[in-house]
Amino acid sequence: MNCPESTGAHHQGVPEPDNAYESDGYRYHDVFHLANVAVLGWSPVIRQLMKRKRKSVSNVDSVEDGGRAIAIEEGISALVFGYANQHAFLEGADDVDYGTLRTIKQLTSHLEVNGCSEHQWQDAILQGFSVWRQLHTARRGVIVGDLETRTIRFESLP
Repeated sequence: MNCPESTGAHHQGVPEPDNAYESDGYRYHDVFHLANVAVLGWSPVIRQLMKRKRKSVSNVDSVEDGGRAIAIEEGISALVFGYANQHAFLEGADDVDYGTLRTIKQLTSHLEVNGCSEHQWQDAILQGFSVWRQLHTARRGVIVGDLETRTIRFESLP
């Protein structure tokens, strides 16, 4: 195998905040998990971070809140981030590619979120990226999710 030489920057204790060779703002991707909670009522990642996994029902804990569901949600975040990166991070966008939405539906077909429509996923993605762009610009702020109105918003800090 012929591999290009490394610059060695990642070996010198210099952290890559976005876990990428070039800074792209992925460090703020937890906004997408929060958007999933607010808009879809679903996020095994946030359940784990908040220590709200449903341990009392072993199948639900294992399937809905377990490692596979978490990996799927993280994969969806990476998939959508890659798509958005090619589309100006969805600024001014009114829709998301139908193929991307169908892929998400396929990935989640065995999970409780399978009842959410492509339109609901699109709404979560567009709201999430709206908040992500604001947070990326401000570099700090408060994310507010409203489970009743199924919305998420950004609030600046003084």
